[in-house]
Amino acid sequence: MSSIADQLAKKSTHKTGVKQVRLRLVYVDFWSALKLSFLAAIAVAVVTVVGFVLLYLVVRATNVIAEVDGVMAGFSDGSILLSQFLGLPQVLSFAAVVAILNLVVVTVLGAVLAGIYNLAVKVTGGLLVGFSSSTHV
Repeated sequence: MSSIADQLAKKSTHKTGVKQVRLRLVYVDFWSALKLSFLAAIAVAVVTVVGFVLLYLVVRATNVIAEVDGVMAGFSDGSILLSQFLGLPQVLSFAAVVAILNLVVVTVLGAVLAGIYNLAVKVTGGLLVGFSSSTHV
């Protein structure tokens, strides 16, 4: 079973107008991976905050909180209500904490994966990638 890079190498013996090369990825720069994972984490953090706010607005608009308050009032004589603890400031605070934790985790994970890849390259020799430059659009 041949890989796509091997097929590209076989095609390169034909005289065509397409230039084909096989390259091996043998190193991922730590700082580049760190910066890229940080940017991805920022995007995920923004999506997280917006998602929490939209979910809160949907739950509030469908009166789910009021229904849960009615159920909880039957168990606690009305002394504990969900609406006391669940408001937009609390949702925004929780979303911000989750987004910040996610930012740190995704950034560190990207850097760790770059380090693991660089160590694995010493054993495997790297990732073989085939490229071609075509004149077609």
